[in-house]
Amino acid sequence: MNAEITLAGAEFVQRFSATRRGARLARRLAVHQLDAWGVPYGSELSGDVALIVSELAANAVLHGLVPGRDFELRLVALVDTLRIEVSDARGERGPEVRPSGPGAESGFGLHLVGALTTAWGVKDRVVGKTVWAELAAPRCPERSRSAGGAGAYGRE
Repeated sequence: MNAEITLAGAEFVQRFSATRRGARLARRLAVHQLDAWGVPYGSELSGDVALIVSELAANAVLHGLVPGRDFELRLVALVDTLRIEVSDARGERGPEVRPSGPGAESGFGLHLVGALTTAWGVKDRVVGKTVWAELAAPRCPERSRSAGGAGAYGRE
């Protein structure tokens, strides 16, 4: 069965508590939403989105935490692109791609995001920042592509 997003232009937005449980729930709801859009559980796209949401949500919880503030997940289905955005309240601290050496136990998340996406970056918000990632998605003819990106590792 081919994964195909059937609702180009569709959007999903949800806030989560900035906890490990919130990050786990964000991943689960992301793949549930993809399934509702026509991308079945267990498909390659669903698995890639689950991993990307996991990494970005974990970073929001670990590095973007402001006590008492939630983080937000946004999924946007464009014609040939799926855009994932995770926003947190900590704008002064952006994501860092760190070199990882032999035996390293952390620091691989953004390398994975970069390997799975066509582009990713950071954009500032009034409060905090949004880390976004875009993946090539099966073509959806209902809407033309309307959002551009700054390229890999770019700031929007």
